[in-house]
Amino acid sequence: MVTKINLISWNVNGVRAIVKKDFISQVKSLNPDIICLQETKAQKEEVRAALSLLPEYKTYVNASKARKGYSGTAILTKSEPIQVNYDIQITKHDQEGRVITLEYPDFYLVTVYVPNSGRGLVRLEYRKTWDKAFRRYLRNLDQKKPVIACGDFNVAHQSIDLANPKPNYDKTAGYTQVEIDGFSKLLKDGFLDSFRYFNPETIKAYSYWSYMFNARENNTGWRIDYFICSNRLSNQLSESAIYPNYTGSDHCPVGLKIEL
Repeated sequence: MVTKINLISWNVNGVRAIVKKDFISQVKSLNPDIICLQETKAQKEEVRAALSLLPEYKTYVNASKARKGYSGTAILTKSEPIQVNYDIQITKHDQEGRVITLEYPDFYLVTVYVPNSGRGLVRLEYRKTWDKAFRRYLRNLDQKKPVIACGDFNVAHQSIDLANPKPNYDKTAGYTQVEIDGFSKLLKDGFLDSFRYFNPETIKAYSYWSYMFNARENNTGWRIDYFICSNRLSNQLSESAIYPNYTGSDHCPVGLKIEL
């Protein structure tokens, strides 16, 4: 029997703020079986309280230990997982609540909020070590069963993934060669970018826009939110989408539909 699963990922840039907007009704409109959130910017009990208006979902939350109100991830799911794991079990990478992994019978689902290299690229070297560690983490999971990893990867992989590639290249966090190479290595390790799998040459398809300079109105954006899948799932993917009309954050939701 084939099960169709509707997955959504959304960097909400503050879960307590977005639920005061149209978030709940928008989630109901998207009707995901599982929705993964990044940059929740709250402690665990605050996230659960904010998401209590979606009682049909079981909620799993990871929060920053290093700084309250910073980073953070959550997964809401209608189907209970076999197991839930938080972080990647490397102390220096496990301080900011960036990863949650749910295990299901046929796959692992990982949500991630990849560290931003920061203004002036002050965290670029850290980002390089993070990418290597996270890639190893996904590869180890993939040896057991297929992986779906989603979230804000904080990198535009190709020049068509951002509106202004030339002035940003190697100067702006999210479009340095170090970050591009890190993402390329992940794909070479047996994973695919689901949106590009279906839309290899589509341009002006973005998931993030700065709050400055009317960026969203002008569609001066970046595609930095992804669903990454084990290559062997490719024949089971039915749709990978970006939903730019859903608002409330500087990111919009992205989606994946898969048949398992």
